[in-house]
Amino acid sequence: MYAIVEIAGRQYRVQENSKLIVNRLDAEQGSKVEFEKVLFVGGDKVKVGNPTVKGAKITCTVAEHGKGDKLIIFKKKRRKGYRVKNGFRHYHTLLTIDSITA
Repeated sequence: MYAIVEIAGRQYRVQENSKLIVNRLDAEQGSKVEFEKVLFVGGDKVKVGNPTVKGAKITCTVAEHGKGDKLIIFKKKRRKGYRVKNGFRHYHTLLTIDSITA
């Protein structure tokens, strides 16, 4: 069984007992989180939401919080002597999908 769920404005395809990296959530590490914006549930019986599936929810455990790989932002204007180099690391949360209830 799998589902498509909306988490923090983005849509993800999830399955039970899988891991998912999302934008940083405001939750403690090890706590349970439930998402009720389930757009689609697939498997033996397919349920399509209009816009969401009624009564469906995803239960997850927050595994850890972390940072992504470093991105380099480089700006330059030719013949002006202007060069700026910045780095950026995006904060993310690793979720473990416990159950899909449809």
